[in-house]
Formats: sequence, C-alpha cells, structure tokens
Amino acid sequence: MARELREQDAACAIARGAAVVGEWWSLLIVREVTRGRHRFDDLHAELGISRRVLAERLKHLLDHGVLERRPYQQRPTRYEYHLTAAGRALAPVLIGLQDWADRFVLGDGTLTGSASPGAPEIDRLHALVGTGVPGPLLLPAAGGGEQDVVAPDAPATVVFTYPATGIPGPLPANWSEIPGAAGCTLENRLFRASAAAFTDAGVALRGVSTQRPEEQRAFAEAEDIPFPMLSDVDLTLCAALRLPTFRSGQALRLKRAVIVAGADRTIHHVLYPITDIPATVDEALRLGADLAKAPPRTGPRLTR
Repeated sequence: MARELREQDAACAIARGAAVVGEWWSLLIVREVTRGRHRFDDLHAELGISRRVLAERLKHLLDHGVLERRPYQQRPTRYEYHLTAAGRALAPVLIGLQDWADRFVLGDGTLTGSASPGAPEIDRLHALVGTGVPGPLLLPAAGGGEQDVVAPDAPATVVFTYPATGIPGPLPANWSEIPGAAGCTLENRLFRASAAAFTDAGVALRGVSTQRPEEQRAFAEAEDIPFPMLSDVDLTLCAALRLPTFRSGQALRLKRAVIVAGADRTIHHVLYPITDIPATVDEALRLGADLAKAPPRTGPRLTR
C-alpha cells in the first residue's frame, strides 16, 4: 500500500499525489478504468494482479476519492468502478508519462509530430482494431455544448486527430522544426472538401485536437468547416485510446491519426502514421463507406 509520508513532505503536492496514485498498480488501475474496464474481473484479467492486491488497491483509490462504485447487478449486488472528477483529472498525468516514455524510454529522445520508423506507438494504435471506444465519450464542440466522439446516428464515424490549427493565434515558434507537425490545417481543409461525399456515404466526420474550443471555433468559422471539431483539451479521448502525442508550446498535441468506428463503437480501421494527408482522406472515405454498407457485427472487445 501507499508508504507513509515523511513530515518534511507533508506540504509537498508531488509527495502527496504520489502517495495516492504513485504506486505501480494504482496507476495502472486508473489507466485501465480510463480505457473502459470497470469490473473487478476485467481488471484482474488484464492486469494479472492477485485478487487480494487488486482489492486492496481499489479500496485505496476509493478511500482517496479517485474511484467510485456503481451497482450494475442486484441479488447479489455487484459493482463497477468508475473515475470520479479527481480520477478523470489524472488523464494529463497518464498521457504526460506516456509521452515521456514514448520519447525517452521507448524512443531515442527525438521530438517528432509523427511516428519514428518502428516506433512502438504504431503497434499500439493498430492494436485498437477490434476494440471499442468507451462511451458515451463526450467532448466540448467548437459550436458549443458537447458531442460524442462516435456519432450515435451514423453507421460509421471517421475520427481524425490533428496537432492544431493556425487560427486565431500563431503556432509555437519551433513548430516548423518538429517533423510531422507542419501543415496542420491541411487535413481539416481536405476533409471539408470531401464532407459531402462522407455524408452521402452515411459516414460521420469528427476532427479532434487538444486545442481549446474557442480556438477551434475561430478556425471552423473562418474555414466554414461543416463537421464537428471537438476539443480533447482534458485528454479524455487521448487517455482512453492511448493516442500518441508530442509536446510543443508547453502543451501536449495529438499526432495525426484516423480511426474508423462503427455504430456499436467498435474500431474497424486505424490509419497511422500519416505521411500523405490527401491520400489518407481518400482512404478514410473508402473505409468509412465500406463500413457503412456492411452488416452490423458483434460488439467490441475491450482495449488492450
């Protein structure tokens, strides 16, 4: 369990936070609940942890207000574990750690807005195929309110992630020096040009970045973007799917990727890394249209 704090660390926020979620299993439990695993047996199977230790760590996270229990079955009563507001606020911690490890532990320390050849994040993203987008997963929309990442009324949804747009303000000074980060408004303009074709095919479009909704709104109005632009500023989607990021301008930015999901939230296709944006838009339309015409399948498996 969490170690006792030394007296000199009692006022240190880093030490106090580590006492709650700094232990190995506690952090991984938060990771798995973020990814849609809410039941004890699912957590046990995925983590390979003993049932006793898992029960202890869950109690610890419950006691500290990171998780809450919700009944899903009566006679006998069984509970699911869900993140509280405090737990959801840990998403930037998870993604910051992932970003650091992708770059310095699994990578060579190079800052890139795309994927380096052979990068583990490539396999991580393609392993999403057959898994599901936890839902509903609501994100702030540029036009106001919130929208689900997966359109509830479409047989297929194409979600494309991108680093940022150049409107209303300038991008970070070193933006052009980061491989894979330049041309960051191109995908929105190309998807806009093909939006009618996506609609005719029964495919919903979603553009997602970590910019604030008001920044996205300015771009959407200036460029007349006809599809929802969603803000993952709190890294909710990023943490749920473990999407790759890079840090620039003191912010985490999403790398370019395309995810094609069905109405049941199953992920059927992932396009990553993206090196040819126009070709990727065409491929996303083809894959989305094919999925929209396909008969419904069984539900998704949980993400791994």
